[in-house]
Amino acid sequence: MKKQLTEILHNSLSTCLADGLISSKEIPLFFLEIPKDKGHGDFATNIAMVLASLEKKSPRAIAELIANNIQDPGGIVERVEIAGPGFINFFIKTEHWLDCLQTIGEQGSSYGRINPEIKKRVQIEFVSANPTGPLHIGHGRGAVIGDTLANILETVGYEVVREYYINDTGNQINTLGKSVFIRYQQLFGIKCKFPDEYYQGEYIFELAREIRETYDDHYLKNEGGESIPFFSSYASRRVLENIKLDLKAFGVRFDNWFSEKDLFENKEVQKVIEDFTAKGHFYRKDGALWFKSSDLGDDKDRVVIKGDGTTTYFASDIAYHKNKYERGFDQVIDIWGADHHGYIPRMKAVIQAMGKKQEAFRVLLVQLVNLLRGGKPIAMSTREGKYVTLHEVVAEVGKDAARYSLLLRRSDSHLDFDLELAKEKSENNPVYYVQYAHARICSIIREAKKQHLEVPSFKNIDAHLLTLPEELELIKQLAAFPGMVKGSADSLEPHRITFFLNQLASKFHSYYNKHRVISQDNQALSCCRLYLISAIRIVINKGLNLLGVGSPASM
Repeated sequence: MKKQLTEILHNSLSTCLADGLISSKEIPLFFLEIPKDKGHGDFATNIAMVLASLEKKSPRAIAELIANNIQDPGGIVERVEIAGPGFINFFIKTEHWLDCLQTIGEQGSSYGRINPEIKKRVQIEFVSANPTGPLHIGHGRGAVIGDTLANILETVGYEVVREYYINDTGNQINTLGKSVFIRYQQLFGIKCKFPDEYYQGEYIFELAREIRETYDDHYLKNEGGESIPFFSSYASRRVLENIKLDLKAFGVRFDNWFSEKDLFENKEVQKVIEDFTAKGHFYRKDGALWFKSSDLGDDKDRVVIKGDGTTTYFASDIAYHKNKYERGFDQVIDIWGADHHGYIPRMKAVIQAMGKKQEAFRVLLVQLVNLLRGGKPIAMSTREGKYVTLHEVVAEVGKDAARYSLLLRRSDSHLDFDLELAKEKSENNPVYYVQYAHARICSIIREAKKQHLEVPSFKNIDAHLLTLPEELELIKQLAAFPGMVKGSADSLEPHRITFFLNQLASKFHSYYNKHRVISQDNQALSCCRLYLISAIRIVINKGLNLLGVGSPASM
């Protein structure tokens, strides 16, 4: 419907231009959206307001020109109104809202899916936590955002690859090995100082116990640090195994686990350094190798190889992203913690140096999660190893509640996650409220079957019997679903799905509490309402599926 209205507006402007009523050949960016106030129509546009400065006319005067030249060959518009400083409001004929119900019934679970002629290949890299400790709830937020976004992009026609980048080299892995080794020594009664900067937490002891049980005191001698590589390798491998298990339990899957170590073993870091140096992007200063990132939008140049000859993490990141594009991805999406905000300009500079367009690289930042219990903050300290792991949260509240709760806000907004609320079986708990709407509809359909009423096909109902304002509001909400999914994909905002589902569930529960779906006295109306709630069930199921959340048939 928005597509049809956009065409109507463009045709009206073309007529105005041909008749000399306006002079602008280029149409500036304008919005066409659903107004919050129902009195402002089904759709509203600011096109007259954005044209006003170009035409040197008042917005209302331009709005009148556009409105007076609107032609509606499809016959979808009931009336057009001009409001405020120059908004153009469209009111759609009820007949065309009813057509949406037919579409949902015909398409079923495919409703909202787009099948483009050419599929763009997109890589989403998310979580990518160092294999040095368990995933915490902050990692969980990044995980569910990345996983859900991948689902959404696939629905609108992208070919998506989900990737986890394993930082399995460098100081942090060496420090992990040293941390476990000291705990291993302590298990044999050897007194060792445990540095503050080493990894804390009970899991370090658990890793040390595993090694002792298998190898006994074999590694107590550490002449020349020979034991540390083994401890580093063993610990990082076991941590990664647990990370994979936690993500699987959380319903998060990856198509590829990419090792940073491979970049060095395959000489890709060396190759990119040689390539960028030959192209003039790198230079030497004070014994170090620098990237000219300040020439490409960064606030300063960045070190790639230190004066002692060791490479920085930035060098690996350059090689990694070059590898991504060499695999044929049209777009690369990185999901990072908000503390990596300052890293964006230098990576954008890298992408430019590779000759890629700006839209080929996008970064989504994920803010922290404030974990609460009964409204009170849970004290956590990563340094002291005192934090609530993702595994613990999922075990306590369940996968569905955890995923849904972590998707309630924009990724770049702080999120309060109350563990007690996530377990509550009431309308205060968003995931319960939405799942209960689905279960309630399934229950009504089961009850209808007992009364020998099946959900009919659209051709076997008189949809014009759905005359209640609440019914039309529900239909309009259902009609907005495909556009909302597309907007969620374009903006990289998966939280739009939860917001939509909360609205739809609220409208359904309100409707159900006021009106009977199955009526003994009016079978024709009962069939219409059965069809309507079946369409609602389809959309709720589709939305929850995008979120990786279950759609229970009973609760």
